[in-house]
Amino acid sequence: MTQSDPTDHALATIASILDPPEARREPEKTTVAEQRPVVPPPIPVTPSPIEAHGYSKHGPGPMASIRFKWTVRLENGDYYVDETIGENSAPIVTGPMSREAAIQMVDDRESDARRRFELLRSEMTGRGAAANPARKDSAEA
Repeated sequence: MTQSDPTDHALATIASILDPPEARREPEKTTVAEQRPVVPPPIPVTPSPIEAHGYSKHGPGPMASIRFKWTVRLENGDYYVDETIGENSAPIVTGPMSREAAIQMVDDRESDARRRFELLRSEMTGRGAAANPARKDSAEA
């Protein structure tokens, strides 16, 4: 479970206050015939290939200044991956590589960073929970 930005909660609260009372009223009752939506037949969709140039992902973390970012760029027909830490760091460049390899690298790095972040967060949470019973025992003794 991820925590949301406190700003999102504040903005949602403000929006609910500013909504006109008419928007909060219960909808009028409709007949059964009116409640059934007309669903059109599905349209077959062929997935389009991902545009590699500009493909980007951000790593997890509480602060933008230490968050990783991976971006694919095209230069002279070759693809490169720029890896940065924070917003103003010099990129670490990996490449040249194929379009598919560049996209796969960005996906793999983001997935690995998310996994390590979640592991670290669960370790920190586990240590905090384990430390609390020890403190209660020492206070009673």
